Amino acid sequence: MSTTINSANTRSSIDNIMDSMNPKPTAPADSVQADTDKFMKLLVTQLKNQDPLNPLDNAQVTSQLAQLSTVTGVNKLNTTLESLKGSYQTAESMQAANLIEKTVLVEGDTTYLTDGAAVFGLELGTPADKVKIIITDPATGKDVATIDMGAQEAGILPIGWDGAPDPADPNAPSTQVILPNGQYTFRAEVTRGGEKLTDFKTLSFDSVGSITIDPKTGVKLNLANKGTVTMSDIKQIL
Repeated sequence: MSTTINSANTRSSIDNIMDSMNPKPTAPADSVQADTDKFMKLLVTQLKNQDPLNPLDNAQVTSQLAQLSTVTGVNKLNTTLESLKGSYQTAESMQAANLIEKTVLVEGDTTYLTDGAAVFGLELGTPADKVKIIITDPATGKDVATIDMGAQEAGILPIGWDGAPDPADPNAPSTQVILPNGQYTFRAEVTRGGEKLTDFKTLSFDSVGSITIDPKTGVKLNLANKGTVTMSDIKQIL
């Protein structure tokens, strides 16, 4: 008994086996190509089932193809923006990591005096004729020191304080006195041409202890005193 082998059937069987072992990749459900395929299938179905007595005119087909082009362009733009967002977050994470253990100035009105040394700052929106810093002891609510800084240009101004209080009697002989270590608050009085200015911010001295990376909210800096802030909250790195 002889057996006849059909080469065409054999090739077909081999092709089917190869296809099952190596399936063709399909576009993700939310990809630009998937949206294009869906749109084209709908358009072809519409053309196949159109009323022969009232077919689609060229303007309708052109309009739908224009809509396809618009949708495809928007989807490609969204994909590009997502890619740029990922690149930006990666760069921001690397930049934030470099700030760990660094000292910074952030918006705030507190300073910490340690052995006759304290650092804080002021951000001026416009130039000022007179800038005066008043430091207060929060335990008593009394002003304990004043720093007269004179005229200053617009920008960020780091300020150092040696812990010396205002003398009780300006005419008495000066003696070296330093206030106790601890937390103090401060405020600024800023004027130009005799008028008070309000376009300024007081800045607190702080240090970056760690960072938190969240895909949804982005990169956060964890400061020793102020807590969690964003990169844009950092006014100056010292």
